[in-house]
Amino acid sequence: MATLGLVGCFARPAAAAEWTVKTAANQFGDGRQDFRYTVNPGGTVEDGIVVENPGTTPLHLALYGADAFTTAAGKLDLRAADAKATGVGVWAQPSQADVTVPANGSVEVPFAITLPKDAKPGDYVGGIVTADADQRVPIQIRLRVGGALKPSLAVEGVRVDYSGSANPLAKGDATVTYAIHNTGNTILTAQQAVKVSGPFGRWAVRAPKVADTPTLLPGETWKASASLDDVAPALRLTASVTLVPLLTDAAGSTAPLAAIKASGHAWIVPWALLVAILVLLGLVVAALAYRRAGASRARVA
Repeated sequence: MATLGLVGCFARPAAAAEWTVKTAANQFGDGRQDFRYTVNPGGTVEDGIVVENPGTTPLHLALYGADAFTTAAGKLDLRAADAKATGVGVWAQPSQADVTVPANGSVEVPFAITLPKDAKPGDYVGGIVTADADQRVPIQIRLRVGGALKPSLAVEGVRVDYSGSANPLAKGDATVTYAIHNTGNTILTAQQAVKVSGPFGRWAVRAPKVADTPTLLPGETWKASASLDDVAPALRLTASVTLVPLLTDAAGSTAPLAAIKASGHAWIVPWALLVAILVLLGLVVAALAYRRAGASRARVA
């Protein structure tokens, strides 16, 4: 099975690749960790990738552009070579489709990013991939297309599930699940807070600190959940989710945006309590019937 090694903010493989990639030294600087640009629709930017081979035999590698996505584990990854690209994977094109890197040597390969005139404003992430038959080693490209930025997150499908015990008065556990949808055109993360409460906000319980979301690209949806203990078995539970989106600018500074809130509800049927009430009512009815029967016998005597 092929392994994937990623440069920049991408995860690296367990086994190191036989080659490395880095940004070229040019007018954009030297020693960059990845490629970052702001380009207007219809514009073009030219740069280069350096492939280094520390081995004792030459390496023949393929090169291509690819779009990024967030995995279920919360890591940025690049789509396979045969996946349909719509952003960086289309716009970033190496000057050649393959390269041979000599033993203990390096090769610089130019590439260009050309945006269509109708490119939509916002953030895009992808990369240039170098690959042989067994491994892929990309380097990240983070691109911002000029125009109005509209950061936006939505919380969707909030649901609360409750698990109680046989003791009708004992507290139980609740699990709140929901989806976070990046509905804007910028890369976002978010701080999360979750709580569950009974009617009129009583018996509120807050979840322990929930980790920030991973990086969410525009259009992506992330499934999240939080577990809460000691939740009262109220007849109707309300789960409340609060997100504070975090926007990072081109300089690397992160700013919080206005909080977003959403809620979901669940009816909790305390079966054990209902059974206990029914048993008690049955005993009361039986006692009343017994008393009436005794009174009737007394009158007859």
